[in-house]
Amino acid sequence: MSLLSQPHFHNEAAAIARLEGIVWPQGSHCPRCGGFDRITVVKGGRAGLRRCGPCKREFTVTVGTIFERSHVKLHKWFQAAHLMASSKKGISAHQLHRTLKVTYKTAWFMEHRLREAMRELHPLKLGGKGKTVEIDETYVGGLEENKHRSKRLPRGVGGKEIAFALVERGGRVRSHHVPSVSSVSLGPILREQLDRATRVMSDDAPYTNGILTGHEKVNHSIGEYVRGDVHTNTIEGYFSILKRGIIGTYHHVSAKHLKRYLAEFDFRYNERSALGVTDDIRADRLVAGIVGKRLTYRDSSL
Repeated sequence: MSLLSQPHFHNEAAAIARLEGIVWPQGSHCPRCGGFDRITVVKGGRAGLRRCGPCKREFTVTVGTIFERSHVKLHKWFQAAHLMASSKKGISAHQLHRTLKVTYKTAWFMEHRLREAMRELHPLKLGGKGKTVEIDETYVGGLEENKHRSKRLPRGVGGKEIAFALVERGGRVRSHHVPSVSSVSLGPILREQLDRATRVMSDDAPYTNGILTGHEKVNHSIGEYVRGDVHTNTIEGYFSILKRGIIGTYHHVSAKHLKRYLAEFDFRYNERSALGVTDDIRADRLVAGIVGKRLTYRDSSL
């Protein structure tokens, strides 16, 4: 039996039970008033429908999540979550629409909802005493000469978006879509997200001057890439996965949605197999992130 033979990928009742086990590990509770008391099953109602005794309102496990009021069957949401979580370089909306037999528009929206579930809500600072964090930036976007004439930017105007990331060796990554590589843009990120006791490594980019003190650099401009344990190879490895995913799977990522794609690649890296996370565990952790992140079609288009 394959992993995809499990009941929650094919049976709606099993999918609801699986979701309740993930979202309500301590038992069902009302997503509107937060009450645990006098929660009863509505007899004759749709699958998973409950009524809250204190506030008298009916609800299902999908209320307050990215699945709320979705017309897509829950077992297909589980299939989509597993495909996105287990595909190292992502899965395109076109591929998802062919696999799940939904429209392309629906597949595109489903992917953006699941990327929202992958986003960290309250991230802790990276690093700390005895830990090392590498920082660097990369540029995302196609060559101007490969674009249609109507889409090309004027000569001298850059057409790429900037992704800035922090990677803790042996730990987590956190990426940001930033407007520029400067102390003004990156200073607040570094101050908010780095523990002050962290050992920081970067290339010879000047933006760290005046922000970080005592951190170590490798000088790429003179061909220096490793000096003892001083290098940025870890973050370069992460960027290689990101670039291969965008170029090989998605082909094009718009500036307004880049933050969501970065959240997707961050999530899979942070829940990688090297840390003992299997595909099914990663998919369950993705689904666990749906709470409090309802995303409408209008919101996903912003």
